Amino acid sequence: MKDGFIRVAAATPRIRVADCAYNTARVEELIGEAAEKGAALCVFPELVITGYTCGDLFLQDALLRAAEDGLTRILASSARYAMVIAVGLPVRVGAALYNCAAICYKGRLLGLVPKQNIPNYSEFYEARHFTSGAGMPTREITLCSQTAPLGVDLLFRCRNLPDFVLGCEICEDLWVSTPPSGRLAEAGATVIVNLSASDELIGKAAYRRALVANQSARLLCGYIYADAGMGESTQDLVFAGHDLICENGAVLAESKRFETGLTLAELDLGRLAHDRRRMNTFVPSAQPMTEISFDLPLRDTRLTRVFPQTPFVPSDKDDLQARCEEILNLQATGLATRLRHTRAKSAVIGLSGGLDSTLALIVTVHAFDRLGWERDGIHAVTMPCFGTTRRTKSNAEKLAEAYGARLDCVDIKAAVTQHFKDIGHDPDKLDVTFENAQARQRTYILMDLANQEGGMVIGTGDLSELALGWATYNGDHMSMYGVNASIPKTLVRYLTAFEAARSPEPLKGILLDVLGTPVSPELLPPKDGEISQKTEELVGPYELHDFFLYYMLRFGYPPRKIYRVACRAFEGVYEPAVVKKWLVTFIRRFFTQQFKRSCLPDGPKVGTVTLSPRGDWRMPSDAVGEVWLREAESL
Repeated sequence: MKDGFIRVAAATPRIRVADCAYNTARVEELIGEAAEKGAALCVFPELVITGYTCGDLFLQDALLRAAEDGLTRILASSARYAMVIAVGLPVRVGAALYNCAAICYKGRLLGLVPKQNIPNYSEFYEARHFTSGAGMPTREITLCSQTAPLGVDLLFRCRNLPDFVLGCEICEDLWVSTPPSGRLAEAGATVIVNLSASDELIGKAAYRRALVANQSARLLCGYIYADAGMGESTQDLVFAGHDLICENGAVLAESKRFETGLTLAELDLGRLAHDRRRMNTFVPSAQPMTEISFDLPLRDTRLTRVFPQTPFVPSDKDDLQARCEEILNLQATGLATRLRHTRAKSAVIGLSGGLDSTLALIVTVHAFDRLGWERDGIHAVTMPCFGTTRRTKSNAEKLAEAYGARLDCVDIKAAVTQHFKDIGHDPDKLDVTFENAQARQRTYILMDLANQEGGMVIGTGDLSELALGWATYNGDHMSMYGVNASIPKTLVRYLTAFEAARSPEPLKGILLDVLGTPVSPELLPPKDGEISQKTEELVGPYELHDFFLYYMLRFGYPPRKIYRVACRAFEGVYEPAVVKKWLVTFIRRFFTQQFKRSCLPDGPKVGTVTLSPRGDWRMPSDAVGEVWLREAESL
């Protein structure tokens, strides 16, 4: 539960209809198993103590007494475990019978939530036996020798884990136009449990999965759906035990249908709380709720959920191809719109033969094709200097030719050497002045060429470089439209590979060679004709920095939590000490380099994480990062 993670379980036991003692024993077994596996919350199906398909037996006093006895046993069992348990049973109150979820914790009956929407159509006949809890004022009742609240406005809040607030609805409650979980979430519930008995029909599983996932997305919550399964009557229906655990639209875990047992996953409550704070359209409700408090002992939750090493890149191949296509369309459409609006006569690109400028050229080609313009309006400029290698210069020339762009070569060595004389800089001193003078000279040339022909300078820098400040201020940092500004380096690779895969030879081979070239600004002299200045040796692996960037900006993870999930994601790839080293580097550079991001050119947003000072990330250039650094350095 530390770092906001909490393990939860959906449990479907094998039952026997109307055999409360047998069913209670199966529930107790799964409670023990869930506890052994570290669950802090375990949810059972609707009416699990009796079985959902009892029919008119629900009107029998013997069954109702047996159900209460079963809950008494479950409460006694729960006293051994620091785990919240939600279990379904029929509860009589005066002349009414309610289909209820009993919320139990360490021997205490925290509360009872009645079902509000009672289906009485098609195969369902619940109104024959049960009364709806909708509109019913919360009241205290005595059950299992305990006094507990019964009502639909109950919230169960963990005092020592404030982001864990539990709300409950039952089966059909989710399938109506306005589910009760909406009101519960607005009142503060971060976790919704649904005790269900949803029979199986052709195509219903996909619908159910989408319904649960979408509700978790709509409510920015964790949603645990526990479904009735084997042992329910098959007189007319079949129940498959389709359990689901979802979080903000993602299915974290799903049971195999027609099987029984536990389905477990970890919810990230901190992530949910961050998203709710971030989205000002998620407005907390002022409606009064009845809150019941409890305490959970805080302990480390062993993580089983997957944290992809490249969170900006879909893991599924088909999803990746569709995503690459969509991103290139977004980039190209943004650029095409800007070119048309400014009445630009050309697009000017500094083409180095490296990865970023190659993607910028690809995007520009697609933009010109979209506009129906001739590609010779793309003016590619290669500007070799002290660090340029034959490989990158050759690739730049080949790319321009393959795409039908116009290419010029402007050797800047003489101009930069003269500049060193003008400012009194020793050209043998290979310092930041030596490097940045080259980058600024290139931008100077591109801007003037664009002025000569009424063109627009296309920016090549990517999101990862902007996060690290790995760009020369008023050098490659500046352009007239930055097409790669929201594309992280890990994604730049996949976009270029996607373009290569669908390109004919020789273009395909050129793009693949670009992909195989080490990432480098090529501002220092080569060694034996090869690139000597390799970016990832200087600032760290981009796959780590992109990982840090994603979880820090998208979900507000603190350094301790980023480190924890990074160590899990990159286990066997990077030692924890290496992860810590580059995390400290990332944080230090992220805070000190904000001034470069505060004056970025326009560029298209394509994902949920961007650093535009006009959009998603608004941070003062002199913000201090000591709070983050201290935490990272103490790991």
